[in-house]
Amino acid sequence: MLNLVLFGPPGAGKGTQSHKLIEKYGLIHLSTGDLLRSEIAQGTALGLEAKKLMDDGKLVPDEVVIGMISHKLDTNRDAKGFIFDGFPRTVAQAEALDALLESKNVHISSMIALEVDDEELERRLLLRGRDSGRPDDANPDVIRKRIKEYNDKTTPVATFYKNQNKFTSVNGIGSKEEIFDSIEAVTEAL
Repeated sequence: MLNLVLFGPPGAGKGTQSHKLIEKYGLIHLSTGDLLRSEIAQGTALGLEAKKLMDDGKLVPDEVVIGMISHKLDTNRDAKGFIFDGFPRTVAQAEALDALLESKNVHISSMIALEVDDEELERRLLLRGRDSGRPDDANPDVIRKRIKEYNDKTTPVATFYKNQNKFTSVNGIGSKEEIFDSIEAVTEAL
């Protein structure tokens, strides 16, 4: 089973590259953002709580996200693998994910980190907010807060996977095809 953590700040291109990986390898896309937006669209209590946090640029509690991931894994037992997009975001989440996967006799194959500078991220997110109507991508102050939150809390996750020899950095600036070629080279080497 091929399980990839596609890592990078908001706007790095994780969603775009995930779709290419899904087409190529038949993996299941596990985006915590998509799972949360689905809950928001359905108007569930979790969705309403998540919306408030997301609108403020804050993260949703770990136990909620781990529970959603566990359910997704259980309902896709015959999968060729998963792409974890937007999760884990903290070392505690990475440890919880490893424990969850171990309990299901699987593991993370690799973390692939898309590297993009902050100015490019802000530009991409503002464009995405204009095109998608996502309120968390339309406000420059919220965008900067999300990027800062990522830089402060999420980048230590890279060290967690480096210590397991499961980390590769990929330049996230360039054409979608160039970026995917780099990701594919990493994936093929696994």
